[in-house]
Amino acid sequence: MAGAIIENMSTKKLVILGVTLLLFQALAFMVGGLIAPSPTSAVEYLATKCVDKDEDAPKTKWFMPWGVHQCKKVKTFDEATAQKIEANHIVFAAHIPMPKKEMSPWFQFILVILQFDIAFNMNNPIVDGAVVTIDASLAYRDDLFSEWTEMAHSLEHRNLNCNFTSEKTTENEGRYYDPLPFMEVGSVAHKYYLINIRLPVKDRKTVNNGIGEIRDIRLVSIHQNGGFTQVWFAMKTFLTPSILIIMIWYWRRITLMTRPPVLLEKVIFALGISMTFINIPVEWFSVGWTWMLLFGDIRQGIFYSMLLSFWIIFCGEHLMDQTERNRFSVYWKQVGPIVFGSFCLFIFDMCERGVQLTNPFYSIWASDVGTELAMSFIIVAGICACLYFLFLCFMVFQVFRNISGKRTSLPAMPKARSLHYEGLIFRFKFLMLVTLTCAAMTIIFFIISQVNEGHWHWGDRTVQVNRAFFTGIYGMWNLYVFAIMFLYAPSHKCYGNDQSSADFWSTLGGKKEYQTSKSLQSTDRPPRLFGCSNKTGRLIVEEVPGDFTQSDLATDDVMILDAWDQLFLWVGNEANAEERSGAPKIAKDYVDSDPSGRKGLPITTIKQGAEPPTFTGWFQAWDPKMWDKDPLESIRAHF
Repeated sequence: MAGAIIENMSTKKLVILGVTLLLFQALAFMVGGLIAPSPTSAVEYLATKCVDKDEDAPKTKWFMPWGVHQCKKVKTFDEATAQKIEANHIVFAAHIPMPKKEMSPWFQFILVILQFDIAFNMNNPIVDGAVVTIDASLAYRDDLFSEWTEMAHSLEHRNLNCNFTSEKTTENEGRYYDPLPFMEVGSVAHKYYLINIRLPVKDRKTVNNGIGEIRDIRLVSIHQNGGFTQVWFAMKTFLTPSILIIMIWYWRRITLMTRPPVLLEKVIFALGISMTFINIPVEWFSVGWTWMLLFGDIRQGIFYSMLLSFWIIFCGEHLMDQTERNRFSVYWKQVGPIVFGSFCLFIFDMCERGVQLTNPFYSIWASDVGTELAMSFIIVAGICACLYFLFLCFMVFQVFRNISGKRTSLPAMPKARSLHYEGLIFRFKFLMLVTLTCAAMTIIFFIISQVNEGHWHWGDRTVQVNRAFFTGIYGMWNLYVFAIMFLYAPSHKCYGNDQSSADFWSTLGGKKEYQTSKSLQSTDRPPRLFGCSNKTGRLIVEEVPGDFTQSDLATDDVMILDAWDQLFLWVGNEANAEERSGAPKIAKDYVDSDPSGRKGLPITTIKQGAEPPTFTGWFQAWDPKMWDKDPLESIRAHF
């Protein structure tokens, strides 16, 4: 891979970049914690008991709890019994929202929880394993005078699992609430919604028998806050062009190189595409589309799958040697389970929200089997997330150990070069720690999103944990992808090549420095010395600045000496296999791509300790016994 910006950018510029990204990260948390309202709101409705005794009324008749055309009501079932009104003639009606209010497309979704107000009575007990049958209808309209339009109708079954805190005796008769999943609508495209619920009773078919004495029905409507939706869309609108621009800039730098992109470059670009896909604020144009909730889940699933796969490949490419690197097949054992798990979660999501596109009253949590299956998915997903994080920690530890093993050779280098490699090692280690932190925060985000929203108090402001994490983590993903694409873009200063490509000329300052005029062919050119090293985990090439000496020949690297009409490849005794195998091809591409026409120039390979005079003559005061001396003794003698 070509020398990246992270390797060649000055420390001062990197610090400025890091501080800027950190400020944007803090801003992302503050947007959610201080500016945005709570992500969701819950409103409780007590269903009105309407009377339906008109046998000749059309089946499409809707019962309104209030307003001009409100239904005939009864307050209690005792009143209904006194009027000889049977249970089959009672319709529970609830209007969403409350009077003098209206719903908005900014609310994004409606989730309704059903609560039965059940009175335990010894004469009408609740049998174990009781199932309540609900005849549910949903209608909508966009003004207070139009007719209601049916949106959905379904006959649903819900298991009653009442929790009695005392013994079932006459003395302990009372009321018990049992929350049940009832309805979910993936968009709020209309201003008013009407829910009609019937509890049909059929003795012969034992429908709604043994469910106790239901006194009231309460509905809890949960929807996303419009203010939070607007803040959320604004963040997407701001971040989309930012990621899109850096992605185009990144890929343009890749395509300017003559070699094909390596695996890590392709994966980084794919990560940018997935981030752009989840960022694009299509919600501005689709607030009324019923499938947007499912589409949002699919977008998140693709991004999570890409992000988790990228972290594996990102760490792996800093561990693999030259022969195994840049092959996607090496990672199938790690990436395969991620893709399979994402596909399973997609199937699980389709089993619920996919069905809800046509029947909003469907819920996978309604049955015992569905509940166990859903809980199993959640538990397994949590365990897999923890195992993934532990495995990622192990890979980062391996990267650190790999880099630390190569640091032992730094003391033998010239001071300037040693300090340079120390800086590169620190940069890569720091980026690995940032990656690990990002992974940890991502997993914590899923845990936080599952618990009740808490809050912190800060002066006279209230910072709510859930909303701050929601915007903060989303901002963190964007900043991380932005930083990765920027830092791993090929640098215009230095092009190493672990894929042996012809982009090496950027290491030399660009082709414009090389003179191609025939009249200048005889001009003397000073020799140049380059070092090929993979101490940072990747094979990079750097020129030794200024006048070089014999001490600049690093025994644990492969050096390239360009004497214009000769090219020497000096192999240090401690050079590793990756440096020995990669340097010859880099040297060949170096001369073949020279615009001065040196293609085919012979390359002489020299081993340490067997240097001919044609090589040593380029170094002042060559000492053939220099490497026989103890480096520590030389340092002590110097000081």
